[in-house]
Parts: sequence; structure tokens; C-alpha cells
Amino acid sequence: MERMWGLLACVGLCLQAAFASAEALPMAARGSLLTERAPLFVQARASASHSPSLFAGKNGNSLFRPMPVSIRVTSGLGAMPFHDLGPVGQLRALIAQAEAGAKGYDAVQYGADILPSGPPTTLTIAQIYAWIDDTPGQPHAIGRYQFIPPTLRRLVRRMGLNHEVRFSPQVQDQLANLLLYEAGLHQFLAGDLDRQTFMNNLAKIWAGLPNDTGQSHYHGFAGNKATMTWVYFDAQMARIFPG
Repeated sequence: MERMWGLLACVGLCLQAAFASAEALPMAARGSLLTERAPLFVQARASASHSPSLFAGKNGNSLFRPMPVSIRVTSGLGAMPFHDLGPVGQLRALIAQAEAGAKGYDAVQYGADILPSGPPTTLTIAQIYAWIDDTPGQPHAIGRYQFIPPTLRRLVRRMGLNHEVRFSPQVQDQLANLLLYEAGLHQFLAGDLDRQTFMNNLAKIWAGLPNDTGQSHYHGFAGNKATMTWVYFDAQMARIFPG
């Protein structure tokens, strides 16, 4: 663990706390373009599985070894699960570019006929859950990272978030950080996961990102498509994480 801390410090990222392992459900892609479905989610529902993993089959039920400590956040802003000094924030911004468009943290999937009672950042998690429950039959991808309901509920449970916590930018970033961990961020930063594999893992979570074929991992499913090219994605990753 001490070796890991040292490696992460070298790239300007300090892990302040760690998460228990979890399985990643695919996200909806860009809020203005796509629906809230993805193939593995449909397969999971068909098989009655509550937490299918995109990275299953290596270590327990996840490709990535679990971190030893989980944290709880109960205040409105919360204690960030880890502080980044630039690179992770830039990565989240790149994902948001593919997913949320100009509305960012207040993005709501365009196909939602009935919108939440206010901008997402002004609502509590409980209010967002109520909106989801009260408006069946429409897409509900929400926020800067276009969380779909099963993913949002799973991450909230994993983080131990109080449902009265506001869905603030800070909270959304926390939830996205957990998805980054699930995609192998800590191993990538430690040099144990190559950039292309990490990028492909990200594309399995966020449908707006391309994989190394140049297409969304969910291309053609429910209208999904990548919203940036692989060349652009790769160039931005090389800029954010040089070396």
C-alpha cells in the first residue's frame, strides 16, 4: 500500500481514502443524445442480477482488486473520497464532454418528458429518486456523468450517502470517482494497467466514449454512439497523463 501511495504521488494524485470493490453498470451516453440503456444492463435485468460487472471474472467479481477501506459521506458537500491536483479532474471533464454537454452538472437526458422539480444540483438524492419513481417509462440519466437509475442507486449505496445529501457537483464528482476506480484508475496510475486498456474500460462505463475500434462499446444499441473520436480521446488522455 505504501508503494501505491508513492506511485500515485508521483503523478500528482493523492488517494485520501479508498473504496470497497463494486461492479460497474454501463452509463447512458451524452445527455442530449442517448437513451439510458446499454446491453449489459439489459442482460442483467434478464438474469435478475443486481450488480453485473463489466470487468467480471478475474478477482472475485471484479477485474480490479478491492481497496480496503470504504467511506461514508453525510454532509451536503461531503468529504471528497480523494483529492486530485489536476489529472483526475481533467479526466472527469473529458468524460463530461462526451456525456453531458453544456449543461454539465445540471444535465438531464433530453428524452425525459417530465423533468425534475429543479436543476439536479439543487435537489437531494431523495428528490431525484422520487422523480425517477414517479415518472416511469422515460429516460432518467442525470448529472454531469449521466448516471442512470441502477448505477446511481448502486453508487449511493456503496458510498453510504445519506439520501438528504444534495446532488451537488462535489457529490457527483465523488460518484464519478468511484466509477473511475472501478475502471482501474489506481492501477493505471501505478503503471499496472496500460492506457489503451484503461480507456477501453472507461468506454464500457460511459457510452459516449469510444473504444479502440473508434466506436462506442454500445454502438447501435438504442441509438448509442461515441461523441468523440478515438484519436481525440487518446490525445487528450496522453495530455492529461503524460509518460
